[in-house]
Amino acid sequence: MAKRIDVSGLSAFYGSHKAIDDISMTVEPCSVTAFIGPSGCGKSTFLRTLNRMHEVTPGGRVEGKVMLDDENLYASGIDPVAVRRTVGMVFQRPNPFPTMSIRDNVTAGLRLNGSYKKRELDEIVEKSLRGANLWNEVKDRLDRPGAGLSGGQQQRLCIARAIAVEPEVLLMDEPCSALDPISTLAVEDLIGELKQRFTIVIVTHNMQQAARVSDRTAFFNLSGIGEPGRLVEIDDTERIFSNPSVQATEDYISGRFG
Repeated sequence: MAKRIDVSGLSAFYGSHKAIDDISMTVEPCSVTAFIGPSGCGKSTFLRTLNRMHEVTPGGRVEGKVMLDDENLYASGIDPVAVRRTVGMVFQRPNPFPTMSIRDNVTAGLRLNGSYKKRELDEIVEKSLRGANLWNEVKDRLDRPGAGLSGGQQQRLCIARAIAVEPEVLLMDEPCSALDPISTLAVEDLIGELKQRFTIVIVTHNMQQAARVSDRTAFFNLSGIGEPGRLVEIDDTERIFSNPSVQATEDYISGRFG
């Protein structure tokens, strides 16, 4: 079941450097929320705080709360690995495991988490690849290396791998930036289908993509060089792109800076 995210007073640090400052927002279940803003404003850092990937970076730490429904992901005793199963992630560049088959790429996370019969795994592989709109393209070559697929297919394979463990939230960090226009359209169509089952948060530099795929858009910005990134505003995507509340948002969207 897709879950709601409530973030309150969240700041993230790399050592003594504050990367993002005092961010609060709500992400509704079964929706797509896009993060936009200039390079270096903390979009990806904030995204990584939502599944505790930020703390994997040396010196990475956070202050504040990330609530997934009623559970604080940063409470003491919470297992970060379990958090990352619940809040899956798809990265900027397709990263299938190069020595693994397509089938084994999909089931990699499952095999870490428990034992399954072959028939169960086969069912999950088909379901996940269908969910990623990839099954018809690869069903006859499941035992061939995932690295042999095209870039767009590899990214959809990574999405299949992420959804195979049945997360409730799916984070996407510029998932189309390395893809050609046709592959980008395939992933965007897929995002529209996946939001029926998952809460989706996507970081994108592409204004048109944010406008096409998201229900709500959050604009991040920096107040100056060396300053932490801040959330400027979040609203329905149509409003952000047609009538933003803050001048800086309009300036960014219209191409005056960034």
